Amino acid sequence: MASTYQLSAEMQSFVNQCALFQPADDSLSEMRVAYDALCRYFTPALPDGLQVEDHALPVAGGFIPLRLYRPAAAMPPAGWPCVLYLHGGGWMLGGLDSHAFIAAPLAQECAAAVLVVDYRLAPEHVFPAAFEDCMAVWDTLRVDGLTLGINAARVVVAGDSAGGNLAAALCLAARGKPGPPLRGQALLYPALAGAAILPSAIEHAMAPLLSRADMAYYLKQYAPDPALHADPRLAPLAASNLAALPPSFVAVAEYDPLRDDGLRYVQRLQAHGVAAECHVGRGLLHGCLRFWPQGMETARMYRALVAAMRRMLAGQT
Repeated sequence: MASTYQLSAEMQSFVNQCALFQPADDSLSEMRVAYDALCRYFTPALPDGLQVEDHALPVAGGFIPLRLYRPAAAMPPAGWPCVLYLHGGGWMLGGLDSHAFIAAPLAQECAAAVLVVDYRLAPEHVFPAAFEDCMAVWDTLRVDGLTLGINAARVVVAGDSAGGNLAAALCLAARGKPGPPLRGQALLYPALAGAAILPSAIEHAMAPLLSRADMAYYLKQYAPDPALHADPRLAPLAASNLAALPPSFVAVAEYDPLRDDGLRYVQRLQAHGVAAECHVGRGLLHGCLRFWPQGMETARMYRALVAAMRRMLAGQT
């Protein structure tokens, strides 16, 4: 078990800046206040040439808030290619504002719409609430995407951490449904195994920014019933068959308890005949992509993500 890390100057700076945002106490409300402040700190100004729209998808009992980033240009005749983005935050934190740091530049660099889903959060709403919200958005897009100006035949689903978990689970559930299939999935340091049991969870149990204990806490809040921890909607790696999933890009951080979730997933995808690419961020920590404008290795991960998404949206594997 690694207990100390010789971090690069890049990663040490990221850790130091994250440490500025500590909850005032251990309450959920203060956790969310601190997380939101951290997100604002790492969110640059909106790039020129983008338009941002808020929408709400009606569902039984209420609605799901959505935020759409798209180029400020004429919509293509068939609608915008789209990245359906599912944010991270341990299924407990985050929302429409928390991942603007990645949603806005992806819309610009991929010449696509990026649709962010404000799914219900735990512990107020436990599993499978977040998954069901994300699935409801995809079910709407695949039959009525043009309502939002989206080409349902050119959608890639993406997410980081808990959002990567939701994106992978969505791909499993969407497999074989009527209508156009997803063009791809792009997962950033995803949680895919349910309980943190793979070797990296032990090797990096005390890693900065996300520990094994942190993951256990988040999982308990989202899925308090351990009997559900092998449900593929919660643990995509528990699915027996990964065949016929869309082309996949998975980025992992070397010093992350979740590293092997992503590595194992790519290995299993490839064994089932799915085109899958893995990017390993050397010396990086969980959540590192927030630092991509300031760090060389995080920027390399970001560029690999953009290149993969462009290929997927264009129908290239």
